[in-house]
Amino acid sequence: MAKSKQAGKGRRAKLPEELTEAEWTIMKVVWEQEPCTAGTVQETLAETKAWAYSTVKTTMDRMADKGFLTIEKIRNLQLFRARISEVDAKRAEFRKMLKRAFDGALTPMMQFLIEHEGLSPDEAAQLRQLVAKTETKKK
Repeated sequence: MAKSKQAGKGRRAKLPEELTEAEWTIMKVVWEQEPCTAGTVQETLAETKAWAYSTVKTTMDRMADKGFLTIEKIRNLQLFRARISEVDAKRAEFRKMLKRAFDGALTPMMQFLIEHEGLSPDEAAQLRQLVAKTETKKK
């Protein structure tokens, strides 16, 4: 008989901005392959990270304790799923950076990117299309 346990259930998940670099790496795999096992994550990352299975499993268990992942137990199998969406995690990370570097203001950030990071003609065209699309939606 299958048992299901959700780690951190009943607790409020911590803000995604608290994800560490290692947790981000693991979350990207979970978002792509959920539900997945720690072994699947470790194997997926094997080419880029020399992390042992025990390291990945321990990190994922801690992420479940923090409220970032849920664990579904089916006999000896543990399946992990994300409790936070990729969009929500990226939004929180972006807002943290925007607040820290640009006092939360988007226009100065865009100006900085354009003036100091440079844009290719294709990127500039894409930005113009996004602005036009946004203006059309507002009408």
